[in-house]
Amino acid sequence: MLKRYIVRRRTITALCCSIVLCANVVYAQENNLFNIKQYGAVGDGKTDDAKAIQKAIDACHAAGGGRVVVPAGITFLTGPFDLKSFVELHVEANAKLLANPDEHVYTQSAFRNNKGEGTIWIGGENLVNVTIAGSGTIDGNGISFMGAELEDSYVLKPFNIIDPRPHVLTIVGGKNIRIKDLTIRNSAYWTVHLVGCDDVAISNITLLNSLKVRNSDGIDLDHSKNVRITNCYIESGDDCICLKNRREFEEFGVCENITVSNCTMTSRSCAVKIGSENMDSIRHIVFNNCIITKSNRGIGIQNRDEGTVTDVVFSNFVIDSHLFSDVWWGKSEPIYVTAYRRAKANNKDANWRFPKGATEGKVGNVSDIFFSNIKCRSENGVYVSAETKDKITGIHFDNVDLQINKTTNIAGGVYDRRPSMLEGIVKAPTSGFYFDTAGSLNVNNCSVLWGSNRPSYFAHVLESNNVTGLAITNLMGQSAFPTKVAAIKK
Repeated sequence: MLKRYIVRRRTITALCCSIVLCANVVYAQENNLFNIKQYGAVGDGKTDDAKAIQKAIDACHAAGGGRVVVPAGITFLTGPFDLKSFVELHVEANAKLLANPDEHVYTQSAFRNNKGEGTIWIGGENLVNVTIAGSGTIDGNGISFMGAELEDSYVLKPFNIIDPRPHVLTIVGGKNIRIKDLTIRNSAYWTVHLVGCDDVAISNITLLNSLKVRNSDGIDLDHSKNVRITNCYIESGDDCICLKNRREFEEFGVCENITVSNCTMTSRSCAVKIGSENMDSIRHIVFNNCIITKSNRGIGIQNRDEGTVTDVVFSNFVIDSHLFSDVWWGKSEPIYVTAYRRAKANNKDANWRFPKGATEGKVGNVSDIFFSNIKCRSENGVYVSAETKDKITGIHFDNVDLQINKTTNIAGGVYDRRPSMLEGIVKAPTSGFYFDTAGSLNVNNCSVLWGSNRPSYFAHVLESNNVTGLAITNLMGQSAFPTKVAAIKK
């Protein structure tokens, strides 16, 4: 009799627990909450939970939208999965989505038929009203996809057709996208890649990539429009924030109406970059109130394709730049504006850089660019250079102050024009402003101050070669060696 009572009691207890669980699920779904554990996610950091996460996202989307919850305090290992419209992916405090280190699970190219530049981990196409948020972490597990560690980088593993390194987030054709409050880290390739997206807000994220991982861009805006990036902290081996128009997505048109404010960035390449891929137009851009520290280049406009760059404002910056090894493009230029045709066959994906059927490209114009109230500490000066004078016009420097000092043991006296049809690394004296082949440049209320470590290649306050329409007003400073070198050389 007692045994039968115990069995019956256990049955009733199990039934009650089942009823409570079902009630919780019903309650959650009625409140548009979809916890990934309720869809089978294990969260042991070893089991691939991609299928369970996808089930939760699909259920949320089918219910008309809501929040997919990655619960607090748990690490969920996961391979690729896709976001859906009207879904918020919410990573709670101390929760982590960790990319599966098995490269074989990554099969979808990040660039359509161009399979040589990485794959997609978290993706989505033609999305409307999508949010990725929370105080947790999305971790790309990037070092797992690298080869041996070197002093300045990691060896890139060889591959046949598909480079398996996953981009963390790729959204193609998104409308009303919000990314906020997260920590996103350790990407093996680009981190946040938004293609053809319209009405985007990225705010208060911390993005931390290894400074040794090549191609680990922070945020790439590709053919995107009406984007606001605010209050972010970004460290990346490659560019921190980059605007471009890739040829693989040309149907999405121009990249325009972008504002970036109150961000702090560190990069081994270029902290803020426009280009180099630009087959359309990049226009109506404002960067304001930003700090760039411990970087290679500071601000870079690197036009290498037929697209144009126009109507861009950079204001209220503090830039700290230093020389790094030749693994990284750039030679400590705090501000860099160049326009050159792209080099032929300069890398594994060169055939995707030129128009279909072409073996050589063209370069478009860079015009109406404004630099205002920018304070620079660097090992090199401002560099403006183009293949012909008409390719760069209307560049304005107002209240740009430079302090140039030798701070590393890496040789300077060079400028970096890669990837260019002409000479890539150019030997030239280091001047505060170095202008080579351009039209209509204005330098107003600027200054150059040299530090105590002055190698022999430190030279002029301003040097100008083959420039038409150079206007200089109230430029302060002496040359690095006043008794030997003139302040201004034209």
